[in-house]
Amino acid sequence: MTHRRSRLSEVDLTLRISAEEEAQQLAAAQRRLLHLRLINGGQLGDGRLGPPVCVVFEGWDASGKGGAIKRLVAPLDPRHVRVAQFGAPDSDGLRHHFLWRFYPSLPGWGGMAILDRSWYGRVLVERVEALATEEQWRRAYEEIRQFEWSLAEEGMVLIKIWTHISPEEQLKRFEARQADPLKRWKLTDEDWRNRDKWAAYEEAVEDMLELTDHRNARWHVIPSEQKRYGRVAVIRTVIAGIEEGMRRWGIEPPPSTGADYDESE
Repeated sequence: MTHRRSRLSEVDLTLRISAEEEAQQLAAAQRRLLHLRLINGGQLGDGRLGPPVCVVFEGWDASGKGGAIKRLVAPLDPRHVRVAQFGAPDSDGLRHHFLWRFYPSLPGWGGMAILDRSWYGRVLVERVEALATEEQWRRAYEEIRQFEWSLAEEGMVLIKIWTHISPEEQLKRFEARQADPLKRWKLTDEDWRNRDKWAAYEEAVEDMLELTDHRNARWHVIPSEQKRYGRVAVIRTVIAGIEEGMRRWGIEPPPSTGADYDESE
């Protein structure tokens, strides 16, 4: 497939913040996120349930998805958010349409879910590793668009995040994991094989960003070359998405206080 532009090449991977800045900005953003979550869950305000929020995480191996998710859920009551992780489909999943296995993890009104990997596996790993036929993965772009569009029209706030790093930074993180006995389990032979196919995956990512970005479910490419910057950028992106979704359904988010995340910062 051809591309009108390369979104990945436009990402500024030099962005950095200090440890102190991360701590301050995370604390404020987490408090803001908690406030919005309690309103949407009917725990604050008039008790009306807000729109379902689904945060979809994709990204390079070792690009900081786990760390970003950890900071995202930290301020939230575990009863009020669900984290679902997806790998290769099992034998039952293979018997159904590829979108089938994701439905049980989707949130309802007042709910929030975070998906660590998602239906985009069809146009990423299944495409590159030939686990889906060319006809299947080419057809999947429109199937995904229609799927997401229908969810959004029913109220769901879809926030799609791609955590982006350079191949050089990925290698550093792989080697650091290999050297740490408590993190070595995170690194698999498959990770190294995927790294050898970086160019093929990069092409697949570019197609995904171009063909599945739509008004009701935009892609947000997060610079994650520095983990600190990426974590703050992720939570701020989620906050902005929730606020926009609330307004769409007639719920005005409360103004930020001095302790909350302030978009003007």
